[in-house]
Amino acid sequence: MTSSESASIFVSLAAYRDTQLVPTVEDCLRKASHPDRLRFGICWQRDDNEPPLPFASDPRFRIREIHWRESKGACWARAEIMNLWQGEDWFLQVDSHCRFAPGWDDALLRTAAATGSAKPIVSTYPPPFSPGPNEILAGDPLQMVFQQFTPEGIPQLRPGPFPRGGSPGRPLRARYLAAGFLFAPGSLVREVPYDPELYFMGEEASMTVRAFTHGYDLFHPAEAIVWHDYTRAQEPKHWGDHTDEARPSTRWNELDEGSRRKVSRLLAGEPLDAFGLGAARTLKDYEAYAGLSFRHRKAQGYTLRGAEPPNPDAAADWPDKIYPWIATLRFTPEQVPKNSLHDSQLWSLSILDDAGNEICHRDVQREELATLQAAQGELAIVCEFSSDTAPATWTLWPLTTAGQWLPKFGAKFSDGEFAILSER
Repeated sequence: MTSSESASIFVSLAAYRDTQLVPTVEDCLRKASHPDRLRFGICWQRDDNEPPLPFASDPRFRIREIHWRESKGACWARAEIMNLWQGEDWFLQVDSHCRFAPGWDDALLRTAAATGSAKPIVSTYPPPFSPGPNEILAGDPLQMVFQQFTPEGIPQLRPGPFPRGGSPGRPLRARYLAAGFLFAPGSLVREVPYDPELYFMGEEASMTVRAFTHGYDLFHPAEAIVWHDYTRAQEPKHWGDHTDEARPSTRWNELDEGSRRKVSRLLAGEPLDAFGLGAARTLKDYEAYAGLSFRHRKAQGYTLRGAEPPNPDAAADWPDKIYPWIATLRFTPEQVPKNSLHDSQLWSLSILDDAGNEICHRDVQREELATLQAAQGELAIVCEFSSDTAPATWTLWPLTTAGQWLPKFGAKFSDGEFAILSER
């Protein structure tokens, strides 16, 4: 591989009607230590009244423009961009609403070298930022933590802090890769090309197991290098446009249903005609490394706690010791921060065991909050989750529609507020 003194980086940007695309590119160029070594592949999915990009005459840019009605989603767009790669040494995939740390290119090359891996992938959920005249780029580096399995058996993930007691300053081994911030040798484009038939749910699980079984090693960076705008409340979304009313070429739900079925087949170990598993490692190797069982749809306690992989050796019957729980969080309106029932975009819910390990984390969305608003007297939220330890305490943390976190509130579970469910 080319030395870091002359390494080229191909930057992949799939942008769907995104007003932040140009600011993202400008920030990327301005903060790079070596902007002359960058090459950009962009799939710009736009409406007729949305302007063309101002980079057409810059030889560093390869741009694929398409009308939004013809778009088949983010994974399809990422696959289109991979076709624009021309052998650059490194591949960086980011979303089109991001910001970068000064010298981000050197930081990524330095992080990749620090892994000691011949085929490293540096990836994570970036810390958040909000676009505007006074952008604040702050926050600690994050890892990706298992949350739960979907009904189709696809892992759902969430951001989490680095494990307590880890070695500061070094890349953290990871179980998963993030689609919105992924840095890898350019060989990834050739060996693990994006599946254009995927839509959204399962994109990261599919790319994770495919990359791992092709011999790539997964890492989270120990410093914040990229920031991501997660809210984007007013921006057009592919699933909002691609409905019957808009008459697109393909409806989003049709793409999503087919995508979920394909990812489920991949995670079940079924052979696929294309975009399947590699031969360097097996799917069982990945399950042992990550502490997951796709067949049982369970995760080990070590995994649920977000401890660094690889997981310790576990007995063959470990899934039998992960129990399905149901827990009820009970509280009164007086415990709730003022106005948060009526002015919240979500509540962050966390359940911990006696040792303080988080064993359940999910967001209480607006629909569920509306049910709480209509309730009389005592309020309750019911959670179902899997864990090898019993729940002990819970916390709720409201996030207002303006993006402000209000004070947390919580309590210990009382007798009768949680129980083990019978296996389904």
